[in-house]
Amino acid sequence: MHGVSGMHRRRPWALLAGAATAAALALGTTGAGQAVAADLNNAKNAGFESGLTGWTCSAGSGTTVSSPVHGGATALKATPAGQDNARCSQTVAVKPNSTYTLSAWVQGGYTYLGATGTGTTDVSTWTPDSSSWKQLSTTFSTGSSTTSVTVYLHGWYGQAAYLADDVSVYGPDGGGGGGDPEPSVPGAPSGVTVSGTSSSSVSLSWGAVSGATGYTVYRDGTRATAVTGTSATVTGLAASTSYSFQITATNAAGESPRSTAVTGRTASGGGGSTVPRHAVTGYWQNFDNGATVQKLSDVQSAYDIIAVAFADATTAPGAVTFTLDSAGLGGYTVDQFKADVRAKQAAGKKVIISVGGEKGTVSVNDATSATNFANSVYALMQTYGFDGVDIDLENGLDATYMTQALRSLSAKAGPSLILTMAPQTIDMQSTSNSYFRTALNVKDILTVVNMQYYNSGSMLGCDGKVYSQGSVDFLTALACIQLEGGLSPSQVGLGLPASPRGAGSGYVSPSVVNNALDCLTRGTACGSFKPSRTYPELRGAMTWSTNWDATAGNAWSSAVGAHVHGLP
Repeated sequence: MHGVSGMHRRRPWALLAGAATAAALALGTTGAGQAVAADLNNAKNAGFESGLTGWTCSAGSGTTVSSPVHGGATALKATPAGQDNARCSQTVAVKPNSTYTLSAWVQGGYTYLGATGTGTTDVSTWTPDSSSWKQLSTTFSTGSSTTSVTVYLHGWYGQAAYLADDVSVYGPDGGGGGGDPEPSVPGAPSGVTVSGTSSSSVSLSWGAVSGATGYTVYRDGTRATAVTGTSATVTGLAASTSYSFQITATNAAGESPRSTAVTGRTASGGGGSTVPRHAVTGYWQNFDNGATVQKLSDVQSAYDIIAVAFADATTAPGAVTFTLDSAGLGGYTVDQFKADVRAKQAAGKKVIISVGGEKGTVSVNDATSATNFANSVYALMQTYGFDGVDIDLENGLDATYMTQALRSLSAKAGPSLILTMAPQTIDMQSTSNSYFRTALNVKDILTVVNMQYYNSGSMLGCDGKVYSQGSVDFLTALACIQLEGGLSPSQVGLGLPASPRGAGSGYVSPSVVNNALDCLTRGTACGSFKPSRTYPELRGAMTWSTNWDATAGNAWSSAVGAHVHGLP
């Protein structure tokens, strides 16, 4: 991300990946129609309760699993491999000159749903990765002589396996032996109670609802998580903060009204002051690259989290160390630095050590390096007083062992650990990417992911459209992937350069950053992309760097800092 050149460089192939993927995936989505009362589900074995009976999956890609399921006891799991996209299809009897609603509940990697042989216009719809069950739906009309259509699901090459359940082809009876009655929307859950709290989570429970196959938990009006049982724990919350929760019940017919709201308040956090509800992160440069040289005490007051850039790799795999560049920083001594860390903390700020950067070579790819990483970062926290660590690895990351390392560090540091990440845009395009998987793996101890919206090429937004760097839409549509992909809004921040000199490309004026923040939290000041809902808990923004901000007269922190702190 951040290198001594002041620029965050991307791997060359990454510049093309978003646009190429988007070109391959840009399929239109058709809104779902409503089936009339006399309609029935013409699909056979729609819930895969009889294995793959009635279904054909390419290259042996499909199987049935008992967990996770959307309804019943089993669901389809299909895995793309090589040049196979794991296409599972069924021929369904239909009536000519009729309209049908095709839908399915899906989860996992990229998933497509469609119908061919309709005799009119064939249709399809798709979704990128979904960490919870999501309903795909579209409609089609049959031609004057059409008596059967082929409905299909498939994944995408090189992406993760997908799951599907409760497929439906609702419309007039085609005489093919379907006939599942259309389900009705369940009632709202009752008996919602707060069953436990911690400094970063609230646990909830409620009564079962007849006909429900799942439940959705809303926190302060925003979707937080979805579960199949009658309890859930919402994580990633701020300490000593009250939140309002509501539950809905879901099935193939839709979602119930929301339950009566209950309030849960998190416990107080350890280790002093907590991160504000809306926070600004700034990277402080431990080197002179032409930006204003700062002591830590010079860092502008708008910054709530100060990431010291960077820790260095050692000869031991996975281990890191930190050496203050006293000469490059005008004779700044280690004792002065430690005192400034304490002073910032006394003022309510968090100071963390960032690992990686553009030229970082830290690699955590086995159990030994994971242990070395955790031990060495914890040693730096003890030596310098750092509150935690920032993961800014730009040359690859192993989700399994980085998760192990961060879990080990959390066990040593305790609940006050501040954990942030700064992935590149390509790293957060899909929940199957290692960075995204790591963030989800440590969601319960994760403070914020400040993705870098710079030094990037065109990328996919959550609506499947391609957006170019440097616009409000680029910020909001890419943030939407994280917000809908499993991270809590309180764990999502927007990372931008503080000045045109702070990055090779992607600088936008503070007003564009503020518009994106307003679009995501309030639904105002959006561009052509407008999220389907707002995220008032959005954590805030990040910049590279406090030094480049100072070089530009503190224009970034003055404008964006004040705006972040004034968010709802």
